[in-house]
Amino acid sequence: MGLNDTPSGNRIHIGFFGRRNAGKSSLVNAVTGQDIAVVSKTKGTTTDPVNKAMELLPLGPVLIIDTPGIDDEGTLGELRIKKTKQVLNKTDIAVLVVDGTEGLKQSDKELLELFEMKEIPYLVAFTKADIESFKATALPSAILMEKKDGLQQIELTEKNTITVSASSRQNVEEMKERLAHLLKADDSRFQIVADLLHPMDLVVLVIPIDSAAPKGRLILPQQQVLRDILEAGAVSVVTRDVELKSTLEKLGQKPYMVITDSQAFGSVSKEVPEDVLLTSFSILMARQKGYLDTAVKGVVAINQIEDGDRILISEGCTHHRQCEDIGTVKIPNWIRKYTGKEPQFDFTSGTGFPEELSQYKMIIHCGACMLNEREVRYRMKCAVDQNIPFTNYGIAIAYMNQILPRSVEMLPELRKLL
Repeated sequence: MGLNDTPSGNRIHIGFFGRRNAGKSSLVNAVTGQDIAVVSKTKGTTTDPVNKAMELLPLGPVLIIDTPGIDDEGTLGELRIKKTKQVLNKTDIAVLVVDGTEGLKQSDKELLELFEMKEIPYLVAFTKADIESFKATALPSAILMEKKDGLQQIELTEKNTITVSASSRQNVEEMKERLAHLLKADDSRFQIVADLLHPMDLVVLVIPIDSAAPKGRLILPQQQVLRDILEAGAVSVVTRDVELKSTLEKLGQKPYMVITDSQAFGSVSKEVPEDVLLTSFSILMARQKGYLDTAVKGVVAINQIEDGDRILISEGCTHHRQCEDIGTVKIPNWIRKYTGKEPQFDFTSGTGFPEELSQYKMIIHCGACMLNEREVRYRMKCAVDQNIPFTNYGIAIAYMNQILPRSVEMLPELRKLL
């Protein structure tokens, strides 16, 4: 997979935040080497987050995000501020862009507090260093942040601040170097199944092709799992669910593992011998994103569903809904059949995810292949903090087919949860 093909969910997200006209867009353009963000002296030029994929060594593939000003005004301004704060939920590294001719303002301090609260590594960039009125001597050394247990001091030192100029490119390269070392590069964080395999293991991938399947391509989790199998030096065989039985017979040997699309769990489990490992793409994605244990704990809430209970089904991507759509059609039907109840279902997709979740009996999320780890874990934490059970497609379907223990058998750390 080339640089430009790296999915956004597998990129380190670097968000640029600050007030209007602080120089965010100019700095983003300087860092990326392209005019991806519109630059103007008019306040509020950036009205929506702007993304740019690039390579930043030693981190590797990153996604640069330019955000609207945090001090925007009016009704539209409030919506833009909301979008900016939503970007924080998926930000791995934050850059606070401060107008060096004006210094830190209250809204800048509030952003710093958010970075600290969300435990986001950050760098404070004081811009316009080439302008005569740049207040180099006025850079603060500390900020007091209010916390429940009193005041906490945020230290601003040479380690987390830098003076830059987008127009003269003063310290831009140094800034990129500093950003690249705020997180430790770790390729293993993107492993999906490779660490569970051995060289030459035979893995069968079961991919149903129905009216909801995209024409002419495989969906992202299937592509990623296939690539991960190759990375492990294992051997993959791809088949549809309707040809699975014949495929297993013709192989001449039992596969080491079978990975299926979750919607085919029920029929696939009947064809795969009990001594062969069986799991789903969705379960593996939940494992990669770091919320699989929470999903296993949360799935039992299905047993407490009553008539009229509200269930949120959330997807990380947006796509055209088909008549056999798994999220809006199949899972609700399976829940009705399994529980014998008539709950109400709400659906979200893409970046839409409600912060207030108290109305829901449980949340069922997709595998989150299009979201980075920080964003999906934020969604999980929102649910956990409000005591709302949180699970995912694969876990829920396996549970309702009474094969959940088998579907996570290769992960001994989860057995104690079952």
